Amino acid sequence: MPNTDEYIGVVISDVARLLRTEFDRRVRRLGITRAQWLVLTRLHRRPGASHSELAEMMEVEKATAGRMIDRLVANGWVERRTQPDDRRVKRVYLTREAEKVHKRIWRVAENTVDAGLADLAGAERKQLMTLLQRIKKTLVSADDGEAARTNGAATPRKRASGVARLNGRAAP
Repeated sequence: MPNTDEYIGVVISDVARLLRTEFDRRVRRLGITRAQWLVLTRLHRRPGASHSELAEMMEVEKATAGRMIDRLVANGWVERRTQPDDRRVKRVYLTREAEKVHKRIWRVAENTVDAGLADLAGAERKQLMTLLQRIKKTLVSADDGEAARTNGAATPRKRASGVARLNGRAAP
């Protein structure tokens, strides 16, 4: 059996987990939980998402997303707006206060990534970003091809592809 510490998939997963854990630790000082910053970052990138869209982006059940939104509404960070042409659909938007919080979160994210990449020279950082973007493009294309082969059926791969496009798969 190969050494999993030398397997690129394991290393990528470990680095992502470690960055997320360090970021969580840093934003906790601001009084923000992982669930809260996930919702804020998703809504910043996709203002006006519906409850269903937000649940898909976060890879959680609709009821879970609804509870998260309820807590953020109570905090004054998001607001629900009825969609004019379909009153059943509620769209979710960040408030001004949440936009300020997001700016603080983003600075923490940048500092966290900078700390993680501290041992890389500028050219190495650029090369890493270029390579990761190529990998991402390849995986999204593979998911899109799989979805086309299954006639658009909602396979896990298709859902993951949609989530990847919605999320942008970037740092918070």
